[in-house]
Amino acid sequence: MGFLKEFKTFIMRGNIIDLAVAVVIGSAFGSIVSSLVDDIITPLLLTPALHTAGVDEIAKLHWDAVKYGSFLAAVIKFFTISLVLFGVIKGMNAVIKKEKEEPTKPSNTDVLLTEIRDLLKK
Repeated sequence: MGFLKEFKTFIMRGNIIDLAVAVVIGSAFGSIVSSLVDDIITPLLLTPALHTAGVDEIAKLHWDAVKYGSFLAAVIKFFTISLVLFGVIKGMNAVIKKEKEEPTKPSNTDVLLTEIRDLLKK
Protein backbone atom coordinates (compact mmCIF):
# COMPACT_ATOMS: atom_id res chain seq x y z
CA MET A 1 0.00 0.00 0.00
CA GLY A 2 3.00 2.32 0.37
CA PHE A 3 3.40 2.63 -3.40
CA LEU A 4 -0.26 3.55 -3.96
CA LYS A 5 -0.17 6.11 -1.15
CA GLU A 6 2.97 7.71 -2.59
CA PHE A 7 1.44 7.73 -6.06
CA LYS A 8 -1.74 9.39 -4.77
CA THR A 9 0.35 12.03 -2.98
CA PHE A 10 2.33 12.64 -6.19
CA ILE A 11 -0.78 12.97 -8.35
CA MET A 12 -2.59 15.25 -5.91
CA ARG A 13 0.22 17.80 -5.79
CA GLY A 14 -0.95 21.18 -6.98
CA ASN A 15 1.67 21.55 -9.69
CA ILE A 16 0.71 18.28 -11.40
CA ILE A 17 -2.95 19.26 -11.53
CA ASP A 18 -2.04 22.76 -12.70
CA LEU A 19 0.07 21.24 -15.47
CA ALA A 20 -2.80 19.01 -16.59
CA VAL A 21 -5.17 22.00 -16.69
CA ALA A 22 -2.58 23.99 -18.66
CA VAL A 23 -2.26 21.23 -21.26
CA VAL A 24 -6.02 21.04 -21.76
CA ILE A 25 -6.38 24.81 -21.99
CA GLY A 26 -3.35 24.98 -24.30
CA SER A 27 -4.84 22.50 -26.73
CA ALA A 28 -8.14 24.39 -26.76
CA PHE A 29 -6.24 27.65 -27.28
CA GLY A 30 -4.35 26.06 -30.17
CA SER A 31 -7.59 25.20 -31.94
CA ILE A 32 -8.85 28.76 -31.43
CA VAL A 33 -5.69 30.21 -32.96
CA SER A 34 -5.83 27.72 -35.84
CA SER A 35 -9.37 28.82 -36.54
CA LEU A 36 -8.30 32.46 -36.34
CA VAL A 37 -5.59 31.89 -38.93
CA ASP A 38 -7.53 29.53 -41.19
CA ASP A 39 -10.94 31.18 -41.06
CA ILE A 40 -10.21 34.88 -40.54
CA ILE A 41 -6.64 35.95 -41.31
CA THR A 42 -6.13 33.81 -44.41
CA PRO A 43 -9.42 34.79 -46.09
CA LEU A 44 -9.16 38.49 -45.22
CA LEU A 45 -5.48 39.16 -45.78
CA LEU A 46 -4.21 36.44 -48.06
CA THR A 47 -7.16 35.87 -50.40
CA PRO A 48 -6.18 38.66 -52.83
CA ALA A 49 -2.60 37.35 -53.00
CA LEU A 50 -3.81 33.77 -53.42
CA HIS A 51 -6.17 34.73 -56.23
CA THR A 52 -3.30 36.53 -57.94
CA ALA A 53 -1.25 33.34 -57.64
CA GLY A 54 -4.20 31.33 -58.99
CA VAL A 55 -4.57 29.19 -55.85
CA ASP A 56 -7.63 28.62 -53.66
CA GLU A 57 -5.82 27.67 -50.43
CA ILE A 58 -2.43 28.66 -49.09
CA ALA A 59 -1.56 25.01 -48.41
CA LYS A 60 -1.87 24.28 -52.16
CA LEU A 61 0.93 26.66 -53.10
CA HIS A 62 3.79 24.66 -54.58
CA TRP A 63 6.75 24.90 -56.88
CA ASP A 64 7.16 21.57 -58.58
CA ALA A 65 7.39 19.08 -55.68
CA VAL A 66 8.10 21.73 -53.04
CA LYS A 67 4.91 22.52 -51.10
CA TYR A 68 5.89 25.85 -49.59
CA GLY A 69 2.26 26.83 -48.98
CA SER A 70 1.96 24.47 -46.01
CA PHE A 71 5.16 25.93 -44.59
CA LEU A 72 3.83 29.48 -45.01
CA ALA A 73 0.60 28.49 -43.24
CA ALA A 74 2.61 27.02 -40.34
CA VAL A 75 4.76 30.17 -40.10
CA ILE A 76 1.66 32.39 -40.05
CA LYS A 77 0.13 30.23 -37.29
CA PHE A 78 3.36 30.39 -35.28
CA PHE A 79 3.59 34.17 -35.44
CA THR A 80 -0.12 34.55 -34.65
CA ILE A 81 0.20 32.28 -31.60
CA SER A 82 3.31 34.18 -30.51
CA LEU A 83 1.55 37.53 -30.89
CA VAL A 84 -1.53 36.41 -28.97
CA LEU A 85 0.56 34.87 -26.17
CA PHE A 86 2.66 38.03 -25.98
CA GLY A 87 -0.50 40.10 -25.55
CA VAL A 88 -1.94 37.77 -22.90
CA ILE A 89 1.29 37.64 -20.89
CA LYS A 90 1.81 41.40 -21.17
CA GLY A 91 -1.73 41.96 -19.89
CA MET A 92 -1.24 39.53 -17.02
CA ASN A 93 2.04 41.18 -16.04
CA ALA A 94 0.35 44.60 -16.04
CA VAL A 95 -2.38 43.31 -13.71
CA ILE A 96 0.16 41.66 -11.40
CA LYS A 97 2.29 44.81 -11.34
CA LYS A 98 -0.77 46.91 -10.52
CA GLU A 99 -1.68 44.59 -7.65
CA LYS A 100 1.86 44.80 -6.25
CA GLU A 101 1.90 48.60 -6.46
CA GLU A 102 -1.20 49.03 -4.33
CA PRO A 103 0.07 49.77 -0.82
CA THR A 104 -1.46 47.76 1.96
CA LYS A 105 -2.98 49.66 4.82
CA PRO A 106 -1.53 48.99 8.25
CA SER A 107 -3.71 46.89 10.49
CA ASN A 108 -5.51 48.39 13.49
CA THR A 109 -2.92 46.82 15.77
CA ASP A 110 -0.09 48.47 13.84
CA VAL A 111 -1.85 51.86 14.02
CA LEU A 112 -2.35 51.51 17.78
CA LEU A 113 1.25 50.44 18.34
CA THR A 114 2.47 53.40 16.29
CA GLU A 115 0.32 55.78 18.36
CA ILE A 116 1.61 54.25 21.60
CA ARG A 117 5.20 54.59 20.37
CA ASP A 118 4.65 58.22 19.45
CA LEU A 119 3.07 58.93 22.84
CA LEU A 120 5.98 57.26 24.63
CA LYS A 121 8.46 59.39 22.67
CA LYS A 122 6.76 62.54 23.96
